[in-house]
Amino acid sequence: MRKAATYYKDLLAGVLTETDEGEYIFQYDEAYVKGYPRQFITFSMPVMSATFKDRRLFPFFEGLIPEGWLLDIASKSWKINQNDRMGLLLACCKSRVF
Repeated sequence: MRKAATYYKDLLAGVLTETDEGEYIFQYDEAYVKGYPRQFITFSMPVMSATFKDRRLFPFFEGLIPEGWLLDIASKSWKINQNDRMGLLLACCKSRVF
């Protein structure tokens, strides 16, 4: 199981989890839900207490992973398979602010 804290500016918005079964789960932080109910990270994931689940990495997070030649460099530099989307997200976006 791998997890990534997701921030909106300096606020913890939620946690993205990749389960051992390969499912992706995003859960907004309860304090964020109460304090910022209209401050969603993407239109397709409105702020709510319910979890979002999918067998594929959510498009918002997928869009943060580099493509093309930059993906090749990232994959080779960190020795991460290009199909390991969560691994690439964790490596390439660990200090990204959005």
